[in-house]
Amino acid sequence: MTPQRVPEAIFHTRVRNDAIGGPNPFEWKDLTSADVFGGRRVVLFAVPGAFTPACSDSHLPGYERLHDALTARGVDAVVCLSVNDAFVMHQWALSRDIRKVTVLPDGNGEFTRKMGMLVERTGQGMGMRSWRYSMLAEDGAIAALFAEPGFRDNPPGVPVERSGAETMLDYLGSR
Repeated sequence: MTPQRVPEAIFHTRVRNDAIGGPNPFEWKDLTSADVFGGRRVVLFAVPGAFTPACSDSHLPGYERLHDALTARGVDAVVCLSVNDAFVMHQWALSRDIRKVTVLPDGNGEFTRKMGMLVERTGQGMGMRSWRYSMLAEDGAIAALFAEPGFRDNPPGVPVERSGAETMLDYLGSR
């Protein structure tokens, strides 16, 4: 059986370019799924939204805290994805002092939709968002996926029960 692969998508990111100068020295840089996942062992965790309570207080900080333990188990990159734009993701990482986890904007929801994880959060005024999950991808092949239970549109909230950093660390330790 062929392992499931991460979907092909374009991520519209911003990278620092000091030659630009001024208070916003960033330029656009598009990344492909191959850029993010190709030839690497990547832990990606997806959150419903930057600056939201469980995402900001538990999910993202947990992966930042356990980043070194994850990389010690052979992970090349730890990536946080959200259906937010590059500006929001950058400011969110700054506000939480995130230095090790890479934040990846899926502003159009392309990757999330192709993963089958796009849900409506219109009941909370959030539009379309990602379901909360984590996965291990090895050279673009999905080796493990931990999705939160109760996948549906407009849940009242999505707690971090299965997709947290501890679950991924335990999984990596059992391999």
